[in-house]
Amino acid sequence: MQHLIVRGDPGIRKDAIIEYEGEELVCFGINKQGEWHGPDEPQLWCTVGTEDEREAYDKRQYVPHWLDVDTVDADALTVIKAKGDLSV
Repeated sequence: MQHLIVRGDPGIRKDAIIEYEGEELVCFGINKQGEWHGPDEPQLWCTVGTEDEREAYDKRQYVPHWLDVDTVDADALTVIKAKGDLSV
């Protein structure tokens, strides 16, 4: 599990599935920053991880301040699924 700061908005929302550095990751939570006073383009501060880590995220069995942080441009991400599908 890690934090991923995405510069720009690739159109992802909570439960989106992305490919980052050759790994398929689920966006457990997303906070959108910078729409009012922030930088020129918004930033998405995402908590991402594999599906195996979902239970640890849901039960808060991690320390957010100790997670690794990476920053990436929105163009560098491959969006597999833009958001969680509630119809299933």
